[in-house]
Amino acid sequence: MALALFTLCVSQALAQSKTALKASKGKILYILRTQYRDRPIDEKVKSRLDSLGYVTTFADESEPATRAEGFDLVIISSTVSSQRFAGKYADSKVPVMMWENDIQDDMRYTGRYKGVDFGEVGGDEKGEHYIWIVNAPHPLAAGLKAGTNVVYHKDQPMGWGKPGLGASIIATLPGQPNRAIIYGYEKGATMDYDFLAPARRVMFFLDNTTFPLLTADGLALFDAAVAWAIGR
Repeated sequence: MALALFTLCVSQALAQSKTALKASKGKILYILRTQYRDRPIDEKVKSRLDSLGYVTTFADESEPATRAEGFDLVIISSTVSSQRFAGKYADSKVPVMMWENDIQDDMRYTGRYKGVDFGEVGGDEKGEHYIWIVNAPHPLAAGLKAGTNVVYHKDQPMGWGKPGLGASIIATLPGQPNRAIIYGYEKGATMDYDFLAPARRVMFFLDNTTFPLLTADGLALFDAAVAWAIGR
């Protein structure tokens, strides 16, 4: 009797585990600087991802790139230290989405010259809360209309890049077509340095503390970026 009960419990546990895995939209490895003042913002992003049905796991920036094995998507927060982190996941065969502006060159998203190939508005340059969608039919555009869209309630920092020819540019800074703030590479697309994307790659415009300040349209774009990157 005890053995039969034990077998039943194990069978139910396995069934529940399989159901949960099937219901999940995918496993995300979220890279951050775990001991950092902006950790609460990363927690908010994780909560959003979990609420959308993803299984999200935090990993410190110091962990090796092999940590991505078994995951469906790597997300790189801008709280990582760009100098220490550099292009650690550039060769990863797992899709990558990031918003750390200063590693776009290391990750081979863009050329190497800051202020020319990549940069940020906010700080020395005035921030922005408008974006210009240039590729509305693309899934990364979240169904938003072409042209001007409001993603923050007031001006905030935004990272931008000048991606390689293989990129799909979704949105730019208003009036600045050479400054892309949402763009993606399909697997096999040519990135910078004639590097072929090992898997999908996405750049998003967030900064360390701006995720909670996104408008409904901004959140829709974020959700679409995750969904496209993970490819499900």
